[in-house]
Amino acid sequence: MRIVRAAAAVVVGADGRLLLIRRGTDPQRGRWSVPGGRVEPGETVAEAAVREAFEETGARVRAGRELGMVRVPGGPDVVYEVHDVAATYLGGTLRPGDDADEVRWVAPAELSALPTTDGLLEHLARFGIPVR
Repeated sequence: MRIVRAAAAVVVGADGRLLLIRRGTDPQRGRWSVPGGRVEPGETVAEAAVREAFEETGARVRAGRELGMVRVPGGPDVVYEVHDVAATYLGGTLRPGDDADEVRWVAPAELSALPTTDGLLEHLARFGIPVR
């Protein structure tokens, strides 16, 4: 089993909405999730979360504390070890990019109606992020 280290930015706006992307690639293509991806060589988890947020959404964010880690199956012999990082929105023009088909701010009350990636809502709730 190959473990791939990854990072995701959990960006909650001042109004409580969460910045989400609709995945444009597998695994879980077409489902909504927080922006994230692989940690590149020489990069910290925080740096990767900031980079991935920008690449996938156009948002400039500042990394805060690490919220926790989840393991996500990525195929027959791959598991992504995703480190979720709290991030503060600094600005930017939202536009889908990289692995994202769509990007938008989502209110907690809207989350349960969206097709989200496996376990996303449970993980966010565990990290103290409102999901209802």
